[in-house]
Amino acid sequence: MLAKRAGGFALAVLLAAPLLAQPQNQLDASKSLFTVLAALDAAGESPDENSPTNHPLRKAIRDHIQSQRLASARDLREFFRQHRQDSPAATMRLYITYGLLTEGPPEFKPRMRVHELPPDVASIVELAPLLRKFSAEANIDDLWQRSQPAIEQALARYQPGVIKTIQETSGYLRAPLSGGYMGRNFQIFVDLIGAPNQVHFATFLDDYFLVVTHSPEPKIEEVREAWLHFLLDPMATKYADQINGKKALAEFAQAAPALAQHFKDDFLLLATRSLIKAVEARLAYGAAAKRKIVDEAMAEGFILTAHFFEQLPAYEKQEQAMRLYFPELITAINMKQEDKRLEKIQFASERAVKVVAAPPPPEAPVLAGVEKTLGDAEELYRKRDLGTARELFLKALSESGAKPAQAKAYYGLARIAALNRDPELAEKLFTKALELGPEAPVKAWSLVYLARLSEAAGDREPARKLYQEALNVEGASDAARKAAEQGLSKKE
Repeated sequence: MLAKRAGGFALAVLLAAPLLAQPQNQLDASKSLFTVLAALDAAGESPDENSPTNHPLRKAIRDHIQSQRLASARDLREFFRQHRQDSPAATMRLYITYGLLTEGPPEFKPRMRVHELPPDVASIVELAPLLRKFSAEANIDDLWQRSQPAIEQALARYQPGVIKTIQETSGYLRAPLSGGYMGRNFQIFVDLIGAPNQVHFATFLDDYFLVVTHSPEPKIEEVREAWLHFLLDPMATKYADQINGKKALAEFAQAAPALAQHFKDDFLLLATRSLIKAVEARLAYGAAAKRKIVDEAMAEGFILTAHFFEQLPAYEKQEQAMRLYFPELITAINMKQEDKRLEKIQFASERAVKVVAAPPPPEAPVLAGVEKTLGDAEELYRKRDLGTARELFLKALSESGAKPAQAKAYYGLARIAALNRDPELAEKLFTKALELGPEAPVKAWSLVYLARLSEAAGDREPARKLYQEALNVEGASDAARKAAEQGLSKKE
């Protein structure tokens, strides 16, 4: 069984809680993208396969597929090697784009006519029959279904931040919250199979896509930037003539070393991103944070950021939506004033990198009352002074009626009973601890101990269920998870 071959996969599929429905379904996962990236990974052509920030699901899926030695995987490996891009990032972007623009499985038909596809995607349309074969051999439908809990958990991580940033930015621009706006669509896909820490933003005709792979923290800033593009791009297009009337300022941007070439080549895009930076600054908390965003954007080469930042307070004081007020921001650009401003700008040699400072180590808490009693009891238990530890665990039961504290006390008494070779009493006490709704570490270990007691009694199937329940405890310690996985991996 898959769970036996890859304990990480069992962990991933058992961890999640149900996901609340997404408004307009703007936050989702893609089965087509899942299949394409699983194929790329199984063929050994996806980067960062051993990254410590990979989601456990990635390795579990890869190991499971590779263990089957599929003929289709060998064919895919040859295809991917023949179509390697200049860099691993470019390879990821190509196949993510392919996954977004095809419907599958099982067919993997392009969502548009071949001549409408981006040229690089059109050049690999012959990948479809290989993916069809791979999808059938690997039983992708089953893997997709079994991955749903992990996927839902990943979506749940993004949900609060996505809702907040879409509400905040839409409210600021006085635009609809819907992902379908002015005849266009916006979609965020969260992926767990591709290389970690990736953000891919793409537009195809009237569709906007943002794909984020697994990362230690959700990429909410990138979501906000993509959503602002979705809202502001049609305004820039509508008033392109007015914006291009200020295009002489683009000469200053050519001298910015850190500015990507596509911004230097496209003044509309440069103006739009400058406005996005200004909006982000207006939405930041505190004068220093606002100024920092503007200064960094200007130094990077987004030369209209300071102008838009200065003009937005006037927009905020009136009642029109941004789509109606937008021409005012462009008309207000004073070429002479901007010339003087930009002549003084010292462009950065490279983009500013966001550095997240490590938090200081927490101070050791000073324990008192029942927490001190439980702490002392644990210390005595570790030293195997079981008699005195038992007295303190019993004392804790009388010191507090709080269920988490009582659960810890019963958990301590249960372990002492187990060490004293009294399995019946141990089982009752572990069960009592679980009934009190213990904290995650106590809950997970109580389930592991109950599983071990079941195994010792020769009841293998109940033991397996208990081990799986332990794996399903969000917040369980690594040691408890490892113990549960080892219990599941034992041969019948």
